[in-house]
Amino acid sequence: MESHYKRIYTGPGVIADQIATRLKEVDIIPLLKDESESGRLAGFAPQVYGYIQVFVHEDELEKAQIIMDQMGDITKEGN
Repeated sequence: MESHYKRIYTGPGVIADQIATRLKEVDIIPLLKDESESGRLAGFAPQVYGYIQVFVHEDELEKAQIIMDQMGDITKEGN
C-alpha cells in the first residue's frame, strides 16, 4: 500500500511537538508516530525510547520544508 505521507523529522518528542505546533499555525496537519509507545502497548521494547516521527502529506511537503528550514538547527538534532 502506497503512502502519501512523507517523514520530515525523527527525534525527541518535545521538538516533534514544537514542529507540529508550527505546522498547524500554517494549516498543515502533521501526523505524529510514536514507535516506542506503539511497541510498549504491544509488549515489545522500543528501539529508541521517546523518539517521535513527524509526517506530512506529500502535497504539503514543500510548505512544511520551509517551516523546518525556518526552525533551523533545532530540527536537525534527531533527524
